[in-house]
Amino acid sequence: MAEKPKYVYFFGGGKAEGNGKMKDLLGGKGAGLAEMTSIGLPVPAGFTITTEVCELYYKNNKQYPEGLKEEVEEHLKRLENLVGKKLGDPEDPLLVSVRSGAPISMPGMMETILNLGLNDKSVEGLARKTGNRRFALDAYRRFIMMYGSIAMDVPREEFDKAFDHIKETMTRKRLNIPRGQKVQDTDVNEEELEALIKEFKEIYKHHVKKDFPQDPQEQLWGAIHAVFDSWMADKAVTYRKVEKITGIRGTAVNVVQMVFGNKGDTSGTGVCFTRDPSTGENTFYGDFLPNAQGEDVVAGIRTPLKLSEFERTNPTAYKQLVEVRKILETHYKDMQDLEFTVEEGKLYMLQCRSGKRTPIAAFKIAVDMVNEGLITKEEAILRIRPQDIEGLFYPIIDPSQKEELKKNFIVQGIDAVPGAATGRVVFTAKEAEEWAAKGEKVILVRHETSPEDVGGMHAAQGILTATGGKTSHAAVVARGWGKCCIVGCEQMTIDYNKEEFRVGDIVVKKGDEITLNGSTGEVFKGAMKLIKPTPPEQYYTLMKWCDEIRRLRVRTNADTPYDAQNALEMGAEGIGLCRTEHMFFDTEERRLAIQSMIVADTYEQRVKALEKLLPFQREDFIGIFKVMDGKPVTIRLIDPPLHEFVPHGWNGQEVLAQKLKIPVDKVRQRVAQLEEANPMLGHRGCRLAITYPEILDMQVRAIIEAACECTKQGIKVFPEIMVPLVMDKKEFEILEKRIREVADKILEENKMKIEYKVGTMIEVPRAALLADKIAEKAEFFSFGTNDLTQMTMGLSRDDAGRFLPDYIDEKKTGIFKADPFQSLDQEGVGLLVKWAIEKGRSTRPNLKIGICGEHGGDAASVKFCHKVGMDYVSCSPFRVPIARLAAAQATIEEKMGK
Repeated sequence: MAEKPKYVYFFGGGKAEGNGKMKDLLGGKGAGLAEMTSIGLPVPAGFTITTEVCELYYKNNKQYPEGLKEEVEEHLKRLENLVGKKLGDPEDPLLVSVRSGAPISMPGMMETILNLGLNDKSVEGLARKTGNRRFALDAYRRFIMMYGSIAMDVPREEFDKAFDHIKETMTRKRLNIPRGQKVQDTDVNEEELEALIKEFKEIYKHHVKKDFPQDPQEQLWGAIHAVFDSWMADKAVTYRKVEKITGIRGTAVNVVQMVFGNKGDTSGTGVCFTRDPSTGENTFYGDFLPNAQGEDVVAGIRTPLKLSEFERTNPTAYKQLVEVRKILETHYKDMQDLEFTVEEGKLYMLQCRSGKRTPIAAFKIAVDMVNEGLITKEEAILRIRPQDIEGLFYPIIDPSQKEELKKNFIVQGIDAVPGAATGRVVFTAKEAEEWAAKGEKVILVRHETSPEDVGGMHAAQGILTATGGKTSHAAVVARGWGKCCIVGCEQMTIDYNKEEFRVGDIVVKKGDEITLNGSTGEVFKGAMKLIKPTPPEQYYTLMKWCDEIRRLRVRTNADTPYDAQNALEMGAEGIGLCRTEHMFFDTEERRLAIQSMIVADTYEQRVKALEKLLPFQREDFIGIFKVMDGKPVTIRLIDPPLHEFVPHGWNGQEVLAQKLKIPVDKVRQRVAQLEEANPMLGHRGCRLAITYPEILDMQVRAIIEAACECTKQGIKVFPEIMVPLVMDKKEFEILEKRIREVADKILEENKMKIEYKVGTMIEVPRAALLADKIAEKAEFFSFGTNDLTQMTMGLSRDDAGRFLPDYIDEKKTGIFKADPFQSLDQEGVGLLVKWAIEKGRSTRPNLKIGICGEHGGDAASVKFCHKVGMDYVSCSPFRVPIARLAAAQATIEEKMGK
């Protein structure tokens, strides 16, 4: 006979059925209450309904599992017996709180109902038993308001309006409080509370169409329903999406004996942190509100007191709290977020959890705790999150400008690259370059960007687009530069002719100043004040520990010496992707050279045009090799289709024809010839080198001649020439042979020996499937997982934004846990990657393998790369520290057997 499932866990009387390690089942709050009970801290008794029930509740169309009701009744009786009170008793009632508690902290996202068990009779019993009628009535009005708004969807503002009306018409008049001075909740007396309760009940009946429930069992199950329903509330779903919280069952429900902070001046409630969550300093940090319940602190109804004031007014309870602080931080070995209540001088602990902290505080606390002997270096590394690192490097809007931000808000889009930027609006890349050259800070506003815009994007402080998602061109390029970027502002209408954009009645013209908050996707009028956080010394200490521990190497995606230098400062150990086509856009002279090659009729004309590009490319490579002295540099040969390099508008074509001194019809004819129905699958990558080998010749010459020049200067160079978009062994073989012929001839002419490698990007599924054959000639593989994801899943990273959110939205479908363009699809695309590594190394055991798509800077994807045996990951310069952290975490987790 199968064992009966256990859905409810009890804690109280110094004993608990659960413990602090059971967060997945009991939620963070339930696990914390159980653990604090077990170690002897003053915790009110209660029980926890598990997260498994929440999961079953949604799986079974909001029906509870069989036996739950009986189990809850059994544990309620156990609670009543322990405290000697009965729920709803008209003489001496037990009151309980019903609170949510997910395995991962989601503060404020789900619901809590306090003072449950009060009704018209039990409120009188509570008044008699405590000798404090005002307290009893205050607790009842709170319960009606919370139950009505949370469990029954009565608009909260209706209760607030009624309370304000009582305070203004009765309390102010009775106490003769001057206009302009706020009437406090605690000023309201018994008579006024009675009138308020009566009005609250009428509001409830008007909306719910029945009287406020007097049966405590009905109240209890109504509250339990409300907590479970809040798991899928819009704000909770959005929070999990933003925080990338996936794979958890749901919320637990905690039913806990009420303790009262609203019994007068010797009572109160508070929230505190065992260390300063803003700075990480080892100081006790928090607020205390006398004569109040927990909701008052969170809601900001009254200004709370600092802990120092609490110490002065109630030294005994404060001393207890200090002792609890020490016990819990030592016990959990982490900074704790505590909720407590003082009832008539006695301290009760209501919650402990790992406290949320700023990025600066995260590093300081982690390193300090290692130095204090509380945790190991490995534990410290595991505590840092990727977003903690990101938060250290991006400029942010000075938060002191709350009113200005509210007044100047324009629109909200998708937060593609965090941080903030201010500047004058321009609508073309050319203007961005020109204005920036004059020392002007600009924001480039486009419908969407293309490779043609790269120069302007680099010159701009930030980028704002009307379309696209987090992996659109604008987002990918901006992320590489750590440049603030907001995409997908669909409410924004751009008029290039009028040089303006509109959002409703708001019009922003060229030259107007705006501010982007890339961390939230918000756009504001005017230039807001920005501040740039400075990484604390603990950041460098912890990253040094990461480098000592990790196996996986970390390179960067960089196309210029400037990018390469930035990446080195971030800890990069080489370049895993240098995109040569980006160099073509750097100046007008370069653009003209590539464009004249494209419109040329003959091989000779193309070679002549490429000869003009050769010195530019060579100088670029010299600059990069110098910065990366002694480190490997992987250079990808030209990848985009040629149509991306020519103007598509008639005006642009006329200008190009004039500059090249050729008929405009010839330019238009050539542009028309280059148009492709699906350029992603068209004439690009190695296919260009098969058709136009002269392009390959020029690029290989530039690479090897640069390597020779640097070697003569005593610089160590390790070039790796990468052929993109290969899908067949013979295709690669033809190009590999030509690369070596060109390279070896130059080395022979210079009488030099330079070690160089020739390899390929694995970004076509067929290449992954035939990896063993391709590895017969390729010396290295680099996975281009952007294209590999597109081709494997049949998704366009630029267009999928129209429907992909529905696939990720757990409320709609929950098909994907994350955007596959941001975090690698390990089940599908990852299977191809794993196959290609195994097949490739079956032919060439020492095959060097890395990844250079956007996934190289995503922590979960980096851990996958470690697991499947890659040698390195490559990512944008500003994501290098994230990859270093994730690589170290992967090594630690592997040793732990996770």
